[in-house]
Amino acid sequence: MSSPHQIDDFMRVRIIGNIEEGRKITDVAREIDIAHSVVSRLWKSFKTTGMCSRRHGGGRVRSTTPAEDRYIVLSAKRNRRTTAQQVANQFLAASGKQISRKTVARRLRGGGLYARRPVVCVPLTRQQRTARLQWCREHHNWTEQDWACVLFSDESRFSLSSDCRRQLIWRESGTAYCPANIQEKDRYPTCSIMVWAGIIINGRTRLHVVANGTMTDQRYIDEDLLPHVRLFRGAVGDKFVFMDDNATCHRTLAVQDCLDSEGIQRLVWPARSPDLNPIENVWDALDRQVAGRNYPLTNKNTLIRALTEDWDKLPQQLLDNVVQSMPDGHGYELVSSVRAMVPQKFSVEEELMHVKHVEVKSPHVGVMWKFGKGVISSDIVLVT
Repeated sequence: MSSPHQIDDFMRVRIIGNIEEGRKITDVAREIDIAHSVVSRLWKSFKTTGMCSRRHGGGRVRSTTPAEDRYIVLSAKRNRRTTAQQVANQFLAASGKQISRKTVARRLRGGGLYARRPVVCVPLTRQQRTARLQWCREHHNWTEQDWACVLFSDESRFSLSSDCRRQLIWRESGTAYCPANIQEKDRYPTCSIMVWAGIIINGRTRLHVVANGTMTDQRYIDEDLLPHVRLFRGAVGDKFVFMDDNATCHRTLAVQDCLDSEGIQRLVWPARSPDLNPIENVWDALDRQVAGRNYPLTNKNTLIRALTEDWDKLPQQLLDNVVQSMPDGHGYELVSSVRAMVPQKFSVEEELMHVKHVEVKSPHVGVMWKFGKGVISSDIVLVT
């Protein structure tokens, strides 16, 4: 492809043709909107060489060969956390040729590699990854009607200090450290509250604020299971399934006895799998809703009131959509992120070759689950 500062061959032929017809260089340059000197040099070159195409080999010689370009890209792929300067140093040690970090960055972009923030995920052992994959295999045949009977629940903590990584400001260049452009944030939030809630197709529980911020098994029974979950069990019927994670206060004998006595079936849940729970998306939406309020939240009471009001204002369609994303209309199920199931030394294809009917979707197509300060993309689907 020609450079923006160069004339393509079609335009060159057109210019030469107009001049050969007897038109003046000034008139041709004005008509085509090109500098007079450019048209003049092109005409002189044509009269000297008899050719109007640009000679190959013009411009500065590249500092690296195609083989060296492949070496630079391979070095970055072997260690994806290396910097451009480190790649340049490795290249110098291997070839004895000095190149700049900007040259390395251009070669990497030419090879399809770009500097991006890594996706954040909880650390998982091999056994935990295996358990997650097994859970996905067991549930990939579930239909939308099956998931519609599941009440997804979870606790979440909210604080007065918003996520400064999400908030943007308008500032002039070079004024990053002006007091007006600095966001103050404590390392540990000074004012935070824990809430519990559950979502289901065409419904939701009330947002329960956990007083004193500590959840015990007895409080879990008295404040969450009996007042909220039992009501949905009666409304849905025998097909009702309750989902909660493996927190210590959720897995005591007292909690299990309470569920058994109420006839509530519990969904087996793999350890360390917050990204599989669709309610994480709802927490993210609630956090954005509260952060977008016109007035600042100054104390715990205003935070509780804002959370309660905005929870009730969340569109039911949003809640239904995140639950319905477990299977889509074609029988697919979003199951997990690549990092969550695949160790770093293996590729997705190598890890899942033994799984039949596996399709890898683009991360831009998958649902984005929030986890902490990062985001986990669900981009592997099991096809039924």
